[in-house]
Amino acid sequence: MAVDTPVISGSWFSEVSSVCPGQSFSIQIKEILHHQHSGFQDVLVFDSKNYGRVLVLDGMIQVTERDEFAYQEMLTHLPMFSHPHPAKVLIIGGGDGGILREVLKHPSVESVVQCEIDKDVVEVSKKFLPSLASSFSDPKLTLHIGDGLEFMQKCKGVFDIVITDSSDPVGPAESLFGVTYYESLFQALRPGGIVASQGESPWLHLELIKSMLTSCRKIFPVVDYAFSTVPSYPSGQIGYVLCSKDVATDFRIPLRTLEEADLDKWGLRYYDTEVHKAAFVLPRFASTALLP
Repeated sequence: MAVDTPVISGSWFSEVSSVCPGQSFSIQIKEILHHQHSGFQDVLVFDSKNYGRVLVLDGMIQVTERDEFAYQEMLTHLPMFSHPHPAKVLIIGGGDGGILREVLKHPSVESVVQCEIDKDVVEVSKKFLPSLASSFSDPKLTLHIGDGLEFMQKCKGVFDIVITDSSDPVGPAESLFGVTYYESLFQALRPGGIVASQGESPWLHLELIKSMLTSCRKIFPVVDYAFSTVPSYPSGQIGYVLCSKDVATDFRIPLRTLEEADLDKWGLRYYDTEVHKAAFVLPRFASTALLP
């Protein structure tokens, strides 16, 4: 599948992509801070008028400083609070560092391995997005630069949680959406292990999501789907695919809760217990199509 390059006209960046045909989303640019081709993908960082700094890969917005927390917190804390004691965590992708930042807030975490294919995304994020990339120096982290699927196929029964923070299914992320990848995820988990993956938008990618969930249900005994609002993502929403090896897992009821003081201490601005529960309440068009 062809990848897309950034569309810049005057002082405006527009996300025009084959992943979301027939529409675009534009953000006004204050200053272009960085632009390169990394060898894997086009990497752009700019300062915007209303969204803070913005990271764009192959023409698609990955994070903005204004709303990144909505995605990072949900993709991390939905699976982490659904596991009784998440100690060993693997992150596939996530080169901006936001998921790592959130994972390390859990005191049960003993070690984190992160596998990112593009080292330039990590370095660019350290330089231009320090609020996301603040945890790459943490001693609990082992950072592996390489292909996520190849790395997964070498891991057997190692991790309690695997989080896939990928871009859309084009370019270097294309291999992270197929059956082979989810089979490798299953093998990499310890008993009771949990997987969470970026799950696209029900408004735009319903058939792709159905295919992802069908593949997961062939492998995992428990599969569910949640979503949150992220204004800078296509349609303003993004979904999350959650899978567990433990038949008793109920993703809709978190196993631990945080009081208001803890939410403040953790610096959470989107996730809390009620939002966790509500994320699984899908509009009827989506629940009819996606839930068994």
